[in-house]
Amino acid sequence: MTFNNRITALFGIDKPIIQAGMIWASGWRLASAVSKAGGLGMIGAGSMYPDVLKEHITKYKASTDNPFAVNLPLLYPDIDQHIRTIIDEQVPIVFTSAGNPKTWTPMLKEHGIKVVHVVSSTVFAQKAEAAGCDAVVAEGFEAGGHNGREETTTLVLVPMVSAAVKVPVIAAGGIATGRQMLATMVLGAEGVQVGSRFVASEEASSHAAFKQAVIQLQEGGTQLSLKKLVPVRLIKNEFFQMVEEAEMRGATPEDLKQLLGRGRAKKGMFEGDLEHGELEIGQVSAMLRDVLPAAKIVDMIWDQFNEALAIPLPGH
Repeated sequence: MTFNNRITALFGIDKPIIQAGMIWASGWRLASAVSKAGGLGMIGAGSMYPDVLKEHITKYKASTDNPFAVNLPLLYPDIDQHIRTIIDEQVPIVFTSAGNPKTWTPMLKEHGIKVVHVVSSTVFAQKAEAAGCDAVVAEGFEAGGHNGREETTTLVLVPMVSAAVKVPVIAAGGIATGRQMLATMVLGAEGVQVGSRFVASEEASSHAAFKQAVIQLQEGGTQLSLKKLVPVRLIKNEFFQMVEEAEMRGATPEDLKQLLGRGRAKKGMFEGDLEHGELEIGQVSAMLRDVLPAAKIVDMIWDQFNEALAIPLPGH
């Protein structure tokens, strides 16, 4: 079944389900599986060297002709090389985050690339629209990975952003089921970006031990941390406890940067060090209990969405 709205038309997809570009999880295999299932798959460039990104784009193109996106954190140190690769390889869609969209959006648009920016407030959404972005992702406090300092939840953020901009809004944060998807679309979103549910997929490039840790989490198993640096939602492991203790002692941003060190996220999510690694995941992980093929996840969310459309409200 094809769903028609501004998001499906913008991206050329059948279902307004977008797989987030999670670091150490979103390689070409996951992106390809999601796109083949009718959603929009995304390659996460934030954990890739320029030559690695090019390799993933090449392998994606060899696997399918379906549309795909690249997620590009604007704080990435070699971003100019990533931009060149994206332009040279004719990537159709780019999702930017963690930075000012005015910097690169005009150049990407000049080359016919659709640009979407991830925001955590109405102010940033309006700035993204003014910069020429084709859509925005309104990402609530529930989300994994880097997050907004304001801690605005998805169900508060989505209707505010939808009212503040004219471009299509994609909801993110705390979405793993079709019912959650429908809830955000009732509030004004025209699509959803799903991260944690796809981390717990067979095609995700993250370590098997990390995937198992994700599906074993209970309520309260994650918490927003490192707010003096860049806020990030983490699983409560030994590294998280070290950060919490340092913050309680009044650690400075420089102290926290030293504690974080280099390669902490890779150590946890890609290499499977569940105690000393940085393990980023969303609150919705407490609802996940299995690792599934990505296509099955897309189909499951889509079926649940359509079933929920037909269900009478409780008490009616």
